Amino acid sequence: MKKFNALSLARQAMIAAIYAALTLLLYPISFGSAQCRVSEALTVLPYFSPLCTLGLAVGCFCSNIIGGFGILDGVLGTLATAISGVLTSKIKNKYLAPLPPVIVNALIIPIVIVFATSPDNFLPVYLINVLQIGLGQLLSCYLLGLPLMGLIRKHGLERFLK
Repeated sequence: MKKFNALSLARQAMIAAIYAALTLLLYPISFGSAQCRVSEALTVLPYFSPLCTLGLAVGCFCSNIIGGFGILDGVLGTLATAISGVLTSKIKNKYLAPLPPVIVNALIIPIVIVFATSPDNFLPVYLINVLQIGLGQLLSCYLLGLPLMGLIRKHGLERFLK
């Protein structure tokens, strides 16, 4: 892995800005129990470089604090994105690379939603949200993220992520 320098920081800032902008521009489908964040397609980027985890986590934090369920969403959503990024960076199979964000977000984000909406019925509401969030993540990460990986490879853009 390359050393982290000013250029790397600028690249991560751009990833963060793109993630946050996509999330907030598509607000109606980016938040809630039935969400499909287009920005989650970017969670495949750590497949090319673990450094991308930083940009994704910062972008997630900014968008969740501004538009989500507040500090709980900011902390847990960012944690889910960071864990997903670390796991994705360790996967060598491109077809499995989108899987960590699907699984991790499906398990963590429903906790935020349940506490923000109906903490009295934790288990049933949690399980329903696991399915809903998981489906949204599956759509974002596989239907958008996998083709994004192909475009990055096809046009030799991996070098810009390092």
